[in-house]
Amino acid sequence: MQVYHGLPEGFESNKYDMIVVGAGYAGAVCARRLAETAGFRVAVLERRSHIAGNAYDYLDDAGVLVHKYGPHIYHTTDDRVHEFLSRFTEWTDYQHKVLANIHGTLMPVPFNHASLKLAFGEERGEELFEKLVSTFGLNKKVPIMDLREKNDPDLAEVADYVYENVFLYYTMKQWGQTPDQIDPSVTGRVPVFIGDDDRYFPGATHQGMPKEGYTELFNRMLDHDLIDVFCDVDARSIIEMRESTIEICGSVYGGEVVYTGPLDELFDLDLGALPYRTLDMQFETLDQDQFQPVATVNYTTSEDFTRITEFKLMTGQQVPGKTTIMREYSHAYEPGSGQTPYYAILDPENRALYQSYRSRVENVTNFHLVGRLAEYRYYDMDAVVDSALSLSDELIACHN
Repeated sequence: MQVYHGLPEGFESNKYDMIVVGAGYAGAVCARRLAETAGFRVAVLERRSHIAGNAYDYLDDAGVLVHKYGPHIYHTTDDRVHEFLSRFTEWTDYQHKVLANIHGTLMPVPFNHASLKLAFGEERGEELFEKLVSTFGLNKKVPIMDLREKNDPDLAEVADYVYENVFLYYTMKQWGQTPDQIDPSVTGRVPVFIGDDDRYFPGATHQGMPKEGYTELFNRMLDHDLIDVFCDVDARSIIEMRESTIEICGSVYGGEVVYTGPLDELFDLDLGALPYRTLDMQFETLDQDQFQPVATVNYTTSEDFTRITEFKLMTGQQVPGKTTIMREYSHAYEPGSGQTPYYAILDPENRALYQSYRSRVENVTNFHLVGRLAEYRYYDMDAVVDSALSLSDELIACHN
């Protein structure tokens, strides 16, 4: 792998069999698979000054490994995804746990047996837990909508508490919505876990953190003789979409193009901007060993920020006397502001706008969209990798 900053003078796209826009999960997976499986020479164009997309991590001034764009916790039930990523890293045995700060009391989320006793007191909490077990069974994750549908006042009491104290204010902060704007179908999916397992991803067969960090994982994934990476390159400045072809640097490009960026920005937002939520992340290094009991604490009934992450508790890194925390503040994304678009706002109007943009590239047979921005979807890391593996399967089949 050669890494360049900016495009060299005389860059010729047609020397490459594939151009990949974006060096995050979607782009890196496609680049690696086509290079090693189909023998493609691949150019990866990355707008930022680094690889690894939003998973990028680095050592801060205190020597703490932090995630620049917010916490990334690896978890999956997909064996193929796990096998592929495990080629480029070993994993720690980290099991993610989240607490909610509810009026000053820290309770496990999803809401579980321990949470019930903290919220309602030992005796009443145990009564409610026994009612949940007798109704739904032990070690089940049950949406609060199912609790309400039983028309049982005890179960309704649990559902109402979880809605008001775990979901409502947190969601208002995260999505900038008032209670009447929150989709009832989303509300109903908020879960209660009927058991004592306090892991956030109890069903994930594979979870942990890359032992040497995410950036090193990407370094190894892109480390192939047929891959060149060009950072600090905004692909929009060299790509021009035509009705059935794509031009790069002023010439029709005949290879494959994998595009992982925002589709509306490729067309200068000429149909309107696709809405997103973004995050302001405030990092703070403290002169202490540990700040909070677990890596993530959600502030569900107070504060302007949504959560605090303490990175050492995720990575297992030992930095005596220092710890770095990060507060997240959610707000609307403004295109062209330098902000990062994190969460697509997936209502029918926005989906229709996305489809209008997507229809403009459907006749360009060598142009492929993959990833959460290009597909205007919410994806966990493993789902992005799965989507990129599927696309690369298709491309490999076409060229073998």
